[in-house]
Amino acid sequence: MKKDLHPDYHMIKVVMTDGTEYMTRSTYGKEGDTLVLDIDSSNHPVWTGGGQQLLDRAGRVSRFKDKFKGFA
Repeated sequence: MKKDLHPDYHMIKVVMTDGTEYMTRSTYGKEGDTLVLDIDSSNHPVWTGGGQQLLDRAGRVSRFKDKFKGFA
């Protein structure tokens, strides 16, 4: 293998948006640096749902709900 091909992994501190901290190995910065997150799993819509709504295009959602309304 080529010499110096892989990045240098070292320990950094990660600070989540709610203030929790943990140590992990990373290529970010240098040994002992702190990475402060703006978005994480506690506040990002991908994990929290983000109040998404179904758009009813051409009545498809309504037909689906009518078809399976007595199923539950």
